[in-house]
Amino acid sequence: MKKLLILFILIGYFASAQTDEHLSSFNMVSFTYKHDKKWMAYIELQDRAIEEFSKPDYYEVKGGIGYNIDKNNQPFIGIGRYGTYKESKFYQEEFRIWLQYIFSQKISKLKIDHRLRAEKRFFYFPQSGLADNTSRFRYRMALTLPLNKDKIEPNTFFLNAFEEVFAGPNAPNFKRNRLFGGFGYQLNDYIGANMGYMWQREFANSGNRSLHFLYFALNFTFDRLKYNEMHQIPVAD
Repeated sequence: MKKLLILFILIGYFASAQTDEHLSSFNMVSFTYKHDKKWMAYIELQDRAIEEFSKPDYYEVKGGIGYNIDKNNQPFIGIGRYGTYKESKFYQEEFRIWLQYIFSQKISKLKIDHRLRAEKRFFYFPQSGLADNTSRFRYRMALTLPLNKDKIEPNTFFLNAFEEVFAGPNAPNFKRNRLFGGFGYQLNDYIGANMGYMWQREFANSGNRSLHFLYFALNFTFDRLKYNEMHQIPVAD
């Protein structure tokens, strides 16, 4: 575990050095409540330190409800509030609502999640009093590979990775690309953790930029019926 942690830190440092950019932090806590085999609720708390590693300047509070058609298909509806700070001042407030669909498949022990999401975003800029809104569409393919078990269950080490693309109706239509690689450990039925490195490329008419994140997450699951059918490991979102 220590060797893998050092490896991801070195990868992030190397990427930053090559682009004259720095390493940012991306931290998340998630709570999943499984009411039964069909219905589930999800809450996520997140903060990011984008400009400086140790100084958070962005947060998210979001959640929603999902329905398992079967173990491979899940529609979901979510809402969230998002805040951005610049120079220690509150710069932008966002309210977001989204619809998504996850299709999952397995190849031997490898689990693949395909996620499609459509978002409606409402912005408010408190310093100027201006408001705006837009739409965005996302596709993510996430991979989860348990290392010492056949599936994610208590005492399981795993690797996970994903590629995600963002698009929208306004130019530039291709908004963002994310690539993540990491590892984690499922301690028991209720608690898991994972960490890794995420590269994010942002596209804008004013110029493109790359962000490099060291990611850490704690994931809590509460299963009322002890069904233990884990749909997916929450990752950087």
